[in-house]
Amino acid sequence: MNFKIKFTVSLFAIFIFHSMNATNPVNMDQILKQISAPTFKNIDYIITTYGAIANDSTDCRKSINEAITSCSFNGGGRVVVPAGKYHVNGSIILKSNVNLYLSEGSEIIFSSKPADYLPEVLTIFEGTELFNYSPLVYAYQVSNIAITGKGTLNGNATTGFAKMRPQNSKMQSCLRQMGIDGVPVFQRTFGNESILPPSMIQPFGCKNVLIEGVRIIDSPFWVIHPVFCNNVTVRCVEVNSRNLNNDGCDPEYTTNVLIERCTFSTGDDAIAIKAGRDNDAWRIGQPTRNIVIRNCSFRSKCNGLCIGSEMAAGVENVYMENVTISNCLSGVYFKSNLDRGGFIKNVWVKNVTCDSVRTAFIRFETNYHGARGGFHPTLFQNFLIENVTGNNSKECGFYAVGIEKYPLKDILLKNIILKQTPTSYILKNVENITFDLVLINGKLMPKSPKETESVKLRTD
Repeated sequence: MNFKIKFTVSLFAIFIFHSMNATNPVNMDQILKQISAPTFKNIDYIITTYGAIANDSTDCRKSINEAITSCSFNGGGRVVVPAGKYHVNGSIILKSNVNLYLSEGSEIIFSSKPADYLPEVLTIFEGTELFNYSPLVYAYQVSNIAITGKGTLNGNATTGFAKMRPQNSKMQSCLRQMGIDGVPVFQRTFGNESILPPSMIQPFGCKNVLIEGVRIIDSPFWVIHPVFCNNVTVRCVEVNSRNLNNDGCDPEYTTNVLIERCTFSTGDDAIAIKAGRDNDAWRIGQPTRNIVIRNCSFRSKCNGLCIGSEMAAGVENVYMENVTISNCLSGVYFKSNLDRGGFIKNVWVKNVTCDSVRTAFIRFETNYHGARGGFHPTLFQNFLIENVTGNNSKECGFYAVGIEKYPLKDILLKNIILKQTPTSYILKNVENITFDLVLINGKLMPKSPKETESVKLRTD
């Protein structure tokens, strides 16, 4: 099959996929009505009564998990972690109707030994399903769960998982090829010698999830990673974890999410909205949708708000407002590549202030690390970015480059101020774009901007 025929067939397949999965935009109030934090019985199960000792050396994993099991078996309540330091050699497993409550002055310190997180569990690494090390706090297909309080979860990863370098490794490539080839998930067993680190907190296939008030430090990989979940609230959480690939919060294949009044200081993207990688995501076919992010502060080594690049099942109906972003790579970033398929659509960004960025202030990237030939372009459609201000961008103010037969569509930038940048905008293959009071380098940009020469920016 020659390139033109193959490309046309792929576009037709993508059109059918989009048509089957199309939904109308949902406003923010409608989303918020569908999100409510779980409630719990007023009964406490204190971990010290199950044998936990706050001496930073005794392994308290068994005591904590026994308290969780007892609480869930008896109809639920709070599993209370009193003030003090508790060492845990392995994963904490949440169960239905349990609120893991970290009292002020408490700290759970996880083992730095990867072997403590075996046997393997069903999880996701960068959008591909596998059996791998258990996330440090894991929940599988349960409902009404929470992690709350003013205590600290310490991933203790600096001397363990954070030393792993999965990027561009043979193991990462092996897993991705398994996804491409459709290898049954039960045969994708990693662990033991795996260099693919786990997420810090991962509810997998859960509903009614609350993470509130806690402080999270030194994570092995993505910090808060809800997968296949519905009705998730992340509120007043402080994430301070600057290791490699430490995204702050990554909802994936997840619906109805509220992230508010959080502070993210991260080694990667502050918030990255995901929906699976390539063939796995197409097989699963569950978009991530109905996300509200508000009243947060971002300080990240990479990007502020990011959608992608693992988003092949599609992302839609995303609201972000009242957010401050410190120095980062890109402030607002939508990324995919020509192998990914799927869609990013119906996105509203309002009332954002950003200090300085190293690449583009606002960025649409359609070919982020493409690899397999580019036969599955992503649909980008319907974006409103309003009341956004920034001090400076090292490369570009606004970057949006689509492809000729699959342009970016329906983008409105309104009341945008960027004080200083060497290039105001780079624009190519964009359909129906409007600059409404966009001021860059002190100059008012044209309402209907003309296309420019396409220039590739840095991605890291």
